[in-house]
Amino acid sequence: MIRETEIVVAGGGPVGLAAAISLARDGREVTVIERAPEPILARPAFDGREIALTHHASNWLKSVGAWAHLPPHAISPLQTARIESGHTPRKGRALLFRAPQDGPDALGHLVANHLIRKALFAVAKVEPRVRIVCGLGIAEATTSRRQARVTLENGVRYDSSLLIGADGRFSRLRQMMGIGAIVHDFHASILVCRLRHPTPHDSTALQWFDEGQTIALLPVAADDRPGSVSSLVLTLPADEIEALRTMDEVSFNADITARTQERFGQMTLESARCVYPLKAVYAHRFQTTRFALLGDAAVGMHPITAHGFNLGLRGQENLARAIAEGEGDAGDPAALRSFQRRHRLATAPLFAATNGIGVIYSHDALPMLALRRAGLGIADQFAPFKRFVTGVLMDRNSPA
Repeated sequence: MIRETEIVVAGGGPVGLAAAISLARDGREVTVIERAPEPILARPAFDGREIALTHHASNWLKSVGAWAHLPPHAISPLQTARIESGHTPRKGRALLFRAPQDGPDALGHLVANHLIRKALFAVAKVEPRVRIVCGLGIAEATTSRRQARVTLENGVRYDSSLLIGADGRFSRLRQMMGIGAIVHDFHASILVCRLRHPTPHDSTALQWFDEGQTIALLPVAADDRPGSVSSLVLTLPADEIEALRTMDEVSFNADITARTQERFGQMTLESARCVYPLKAVYAHRFQTTRFALLGDAAVGMHPITAHGFNLGLRGQENLARAIAEGEGDAGDPAALRSFQRRHRLATAPLFAATNGIGVIYSHDALPMLALRRAGLGIADQFAPFKRFVTGVLMDRNSPA
């Protein structure tokens, strides 16, 4: 069976759904292919990931109606970002970033990834020009100067003007289309979960480069007692992370309380423990003949800045804009090249910077520890640098 559609999006994650919504609202007919069954898309499970939405990202979600699907009690304002280094960080300097006095009143907002995905699916599901095909993967994909073609696992074929790969940082579509990628393996894993604690987090995100481990504690909204729940992002060698994942809950609580030096008091597990390998990915190209890459398939960021989803949203906006400015053909080569230029400009500097920080601040030799502490102190006193980084966190410096 052969079906025709203007654009095929491979991957029904948040960025793939966002791209489908943007392109459909520009008048394009879009088909989303997602291997997961529809109930999982409609009611995705908690996956541990908390997304630090910039104001630009929040405004985009509001513009398409997705923000209204987010429970208000699940949106946590981020007032301060605090960076520390060393095993006894409170005895040394910390680098602080706060929302500017002239507004807005927060650096951004933290929202659980699964809730963003659920909200975007709810919007895409009722968009007249979007069709979502669930429960099937793509068995084969080819493109030519005239068209893109995908064959699903059930034998149904879709012919289109453009194929978009939004199927994750280990994208099969990227491989099928012969596009390589830079893969930075940090030889570590990340454990993410929610923790309850007696000392309030004060809407502060902590990034702590401890000796032998990296800890992030992100403020999470809580109905019953504001400031009492944080999201833990713990980076360690894979075997140590696996031991923590399978540890009994009482021992886990004691371990994490000790790791965080009781700075928030006794930690108590509030969610499932989720584990991810720590690998950053940057595709050699973001486009080829009638094909474009979006989201983690194009740029899979180190989670240190929690900026990956924001860049993914920027990418799909840039693609939709480039196509709208083109000659009408969704797969127009000039439009795809324009998209690639814009997205490289938006992503390459931040990708390099975050990888560099990830390497430097996980190296625990004594000279490096001293340099890290001194660097934080100097940076905290350098106002132009802090204003620039605050702009990055709030998405004020990003190219249009």
